[in-house]
Parts: sequence; structure tokens; C-alpha cells
Amino acid sequence: MLADSAYSKEREIALQATIVASEFCEKVRQDQASQAFAKPDQSPVTVADYGAQALICHTLKTRFPQDAVVGEEDPLVLSSPGMQSCLSQVTNYLQAWVEGVSSQQILDWVGQGQDHTGQRFWTVDPIDGTKGYVRGDQYAIALALIEDGLVQVGVVACPALPVQFGHQPQTQSPGVVFMAVRGQGAEMLSLASGKRSPLAVNPISTPQGFQLIESVERDHGTPEWQYRVIQSLGWQLPPLRMDSLAKYGAIARGEADLYLRLPTGNSLQRRENIWDHAAGVIVLEEAGGKVTDQRGKPLNFACGTKLQENEGIVASNGHIHQAVLEAIGDSLQKST
Repeated sequence: MLADSAYSKEREIALQATIVASEFCEKVRQDQASQAFAKPDQSPVTVADYGAQALICHTLKTRFPQDAVVGEEDPLVLSSPGMQSCLSQVTNYLQAWVEGVSSQQILDWVGQGQDHTGQRFWTVDPIDGTKGYVRGDQYAIALALIEDGLVQVGVVACPALPVQFGHQPQTQSPGVVFMAVRGQGAEMLSLASGKRSPLAVNPISTPQGFQLIESVERDHGTPEWQYRVIQSLGWQLPPLRMDSLAKYGAIARGEADLYLRLPTGNSLQRRENIWDHAAGVIVLEEAGGKVTDQRGKPLNFACGTKLQENEGIVASNGHIHQAVLEAIGDSLQKST
């Protein structure tokens, strides 16, 4: 079990907040299946996205009133004329969690996630992998505490992820939570049994045994380039495909070894959202892995809501990280 010392209060409140949010998301998915709304940028959003952010932000502002919170969802979108049906449904669902809560209170709670970043703040992704959520596949609820640009606490709840991915038959219901505190290690909690177990990455082995894990959505990177990189290292296993920050958890518990998100061309201008990575990064690093950008720079979470100083993501079990970076560098030189 993680040490009961620095950040123990933050860790346990973050854990409970994400568990409650995951229960809410599963209830909505059970009832509504694939229903989704379109945000102004045409990305999908669901009742669960808004409800989960409202619940988490309200908990954080109640327990840590001085802390800033930065979340993905915007109350102005939820309150717009085209989203009135969504707001009504969010209100109806949340009234089962918070008796008497009004639509205006919900908008206020969602809006509590619109603070500016600062010396100490929380970042929340109420559903990472909304397309996976709608599709009935993997998704995650992610919450991280950042101080002075460093992630100090991270919790990633994966309500649909089996305790052992890919192992059948399952002896218990799916659902796990990955959590970590800087300098204190990482562990996994089973939502079905409540059992906690330490996390450790896969130890170094031959390249033929390394396992790549990649996003289901192909526009999250440059798959053709990523395959060339891993083939240059002699890897042979076909990649696993998974939505959301659950990929970080899969590497942290040794089921995969590498996740690449390598931009090229026009996508080089893209910068990653901090809430899409912060919690997963500390879970993987505390399990013995390593995360940098594609040029080997540590991820800098002190640049606002985007990783402005970083290009791409390389997340590994740590043992293979330098070899992967060298392969990426060689590939970049050949392309210039």
C-alpha cells in the first residue's frame, strides 16, 4: 500500500472522487448505450462527461477550496441552446447522486474546472476516450495534482478494464483504478474486490517479446512512422489497441511495454492537453517506467493547459526507452 505520508489526504480524496465518477459513468452508459452530443468542434461529449466533471470538481472545491481545478469540459457549451436536452439529462442523473441538485448548480460545478493553472492545481479529464466510451470499449476518468510543474498525485479509473487484460475467463467484474504519489510507488485497486496490489513494469527482455500498445484512433499519432520505428528495433508482436489513459496502466502493470504518439508534418504544431496525460504519466513513472516527448525531453506541465514545450509522447517500461529514442532520432535524420 502507498505510504501514509505526504499527499495521503489528496490521494484518498482523489481516489474516492474518481470511484464515484466511474460509478456515475457506468450507470449512464448502461442506460444510454451510444448516445452522444456534438461540441462546437464536432468532438463527441456525453451526459457522463459533464456529470463526472461536476462531481469531481465539486468534491475538490469542497475539500481543497484554495486549489485551482482545470477540467476539459466547458459549462458555456453545456448551457448553450443546442445542449438543453443534455443539461436536463445530466441534472436528472445527478439528482440520484446529490439530492435536490439543480441545473444551475451543475453548471457552476462544471465551471469550477475552468480555473487557470498555477503553482498548485488539479487537472481532470472526466472521460478520456469518449469515443471508446460511446463505442462500449475502454475509457478512463483521470485526475492529477500538479505542483510547480510536477505531477505529485495521479489517479486513473478504468471501469471497463479487466483486472488482467486479455485473460479469459474473468473471475470477477472488470474495473480497476491506478494510482500513484511521487516517490511512493504506484498501485492498482480492483473496483470489484477492493484489493490493492503494487504496480511494476515488465522487466527487460528480448526485443521479440516487447509489446506495443497504441490508440484506437489513428489520428493520435503517425502509425506508419511508429511501425517503422519499432520494426527497426526488431519487434515482432502485433500491437495491442486501446482507448484512453488505460494504456498507461497497461504498461505500468507489465502487459505492454511502449506507447508512441509521434506527430509529423502539420500535426507537429499540435500540443497535447495536460489532462490527457498527467495522471497516466505519474502512474507509469512510479511503476518503474519512463515518459518523455519524442526528443527525450521530460513533459513540462507548467505551461498552461497544453504541453507547449513538448513534441509527441514516448511512454515505456523504462528499460527500452533510450533505444526507442535513438531509433526515433535515426528515423528523423533519414527523413531530413
